[in-house]
Amino acid sequence: MSSDGLQRSRDLMAADGIHPRAIAVFAHSYQVLASGERGLLAEPDLEPVEEQPRLADLVTDPRAARDALAATAVVKLNGGLGTSMGMDRAKSLLEVRPGRSFLDVIAEQILALRAEYGVQLPVVFMNSFRTSDDTLKALSVHPGLETEGLPLDFLQNREPKLRSDDLTPVSWPQDPTLEWCPPGHGDIYTALDGSGLLRSLIDQGYRYLFVSNADNLGARPDPRLAAWFAASGSPFAAEFCRRTAADRKGGHLARRRSDGQLVLRESAQTRPEDQGAFGDISRYRFFNTNNLWLDLQALDATLQANDGVLGLPIIRNVKTVDPADPSSPEVIQIETAMGAAIGVFEGAGAIEVDRSRFLPVKATSDLLVLRSDAYVLADGAQVRLVPERAAAPLVDLDKPYKLVNDFDARFPYGPPSLVRCERLTVKGDWTFGRDVRVVGVAAVAAEGSPGTIADGSVLGDG
Repeated sequence: MSSDGLQRSRDLMAADGIHPRAIAVFAHSYQVLASGERGLLAEPDLEPVEEQPRLADLVTDPRAARDALAATAVVKLNGGLGTSMGMDRAKSLLEVRPGRSFLDVIAEQILALRAEYGVQLPVVFMNSFRTSDDTLKALSVHPGLETEGLPLDFLQNREPKLRSDDLTPVSWPQDPTLEWCPPGHGDIYTALDGSGLLRSLIDQGYRYLFVSNADNLGARPDPRLAAWFAASGSPFAAEFCRRTAADRKGGHLARRRSDGQLVLRESAQTRPEDQGAFGDISRYRFFNTNNLWLDLQALDATLQANDGVLGLPIIRNVKTVDPADPSSPEVIQIETAMGAAIGVFEGAGAIEVDRSRFLPVKATSDLLVLRSDAYVLADGAQVRLVPERAAAPLVDLDKPYKLVNDFDARFPYGPPSLVRCERLTVKGDWTFGRDVRVVGVAAVAAEGSPGTIADGSVLGDG
């Protein structure tokens, strides 16, 4: 292993104008990686969390909710390009409801809450260099969204990809931009600090911060949760949902045996011999939604006391330097998860929320459901299931639908009706006609494709 890999990485970051504290965080993570530490959380060191407070049980005083919301700011993580769906721009620019993108719905939610509660409620987007311009242009159609004295966005940091054989910064002259990667969404704490946004928020009198992913439209800053967090006195809290069989791979909540501290264990932090316990949804009942609440003063104090280094567990992400070229050199991307901060802040809390607060779009299957008539926008652009549904339909689309352009071409008249659908599985390559309805459980076989689902078809066993 090269002895100068860290120094070469530092020099590259400094030459690129990366903030010194971001370089310090990278150096800490690099040293952890070089030591052989994998950031693993071993099963014998953990115990399950049986129960926790529930949003459904909260009884909130309206004045307390308003006061807490008045002291709250919002950050939306918006650095994702949607590359897994064939996009090369911010995923949040996708149309998710007729005539509305993710960004439009987020803006409408914020503006509605401001009007209802008479609060400032600033919203700021954490962008990457590749999402900032398009995002700001798209948001410009919502006058008044930006809060005076605060930016509408700030940029996440970037760091060198490291050769897996010697941990030196990789060189890729064919496309030098591929030599860099984001440090994972755990970078939010460093980016808040280095950008000056953390200090600006505190100086303007904001005490709390709600953070969530831009592709999760269920993550509206709920005044009841703001009041609960303010009353808790906790420095940090995270929202968790009950796990189902579909959530076995997601990060789960646990408690450290040594000191009782809550922690988040991701699959990448799990030993091979612990995979069975990791996937046991009856033992580990709660998964991370990535909806977080922070006390800004506590975050600032912790960062200052540690020279900007929270020491989040690292995630060793092994890829090729060019994701589209499996023959390109193997690299390691050092990442951290923002939810892992629950293990850093003493007295951190957690609260159980229902699935309405967790509606991520990670694939076109998710996008089809969210665009469908199973959901409506109501009461200040809240994304809700229609009243007759208790849960969202499950959709599984085959490979021809994976990329957004191909997906849109196969639903030229919009999604089929899913309001009475339990499960839809589509194999092969089919283009859906007008007014197609799915009832109950439907499976479209690959035989006969490519082909067309005729106008007015009813699919399913209902």
